[in-house]
Amino acid sequence: MHHPLDMFRYCPRCGAAQFNVYNEKSKRCECCGFVYYFNPSAATVALITNQRGELLVCRRAKEPAKGTLDLPGGFLDLNENGEEGVAREVKEETGLTVLKATYLFSIPNIYLYSGLPVHTLDLFFGCEVAEEGTVRAMDDVSDLFYMPLEALKPEAFGLASIRQGIEYILSNYTTSV
Repeated sequence: MHHPLDMFRYCPRCGAAQFNVYNEKSKRCECCGFVYYFNPSAATVALITNQRGELLVCRRAKEPAKGTLDLPGGFLDLNENGEEGVAREVKEETGLTVLKATYLFSIPNIYLYSGLPVHTLDLFFGCEVAEEGTVRAMDDVSDLFYMPLEALKPEAFGLASIRQGIEYILSNYTTSV
């Protein structure tokens, strides 16, 4: 896999082709001096449990990892904080309304979007939701269901950061998130 900076050939400020690697996380334009730092995109992951302590799990409807297990979530929009982003993503994918989102932990990831590696920082939130019975698969989710924590198998989850998150949950939480 190529370094993400390889995707940028021209300076975004002046358009010069003399846009060269400055260090492992940036490129510098030899013409105008602009330095571009490549930073990860923020994404959210929702950990939603029901009254029995089971975790809401979804099945991916699209690539990457189509058909594998996942957790609700997605990329943050501009001018959106993590709590707003996770609430929006949960609503879009499940129909559920997040009443409270509590930050738990984060995991870096590389997400293949249209064949390009997007470096992300996935922010995991414990989410309390309203109206548990209104859950339905929407957007890029093909199926939704609750699973007991003891039935979770990290290898069934298609994205590396989600697998790592499931492993973290299994080793740090015993009854609910």
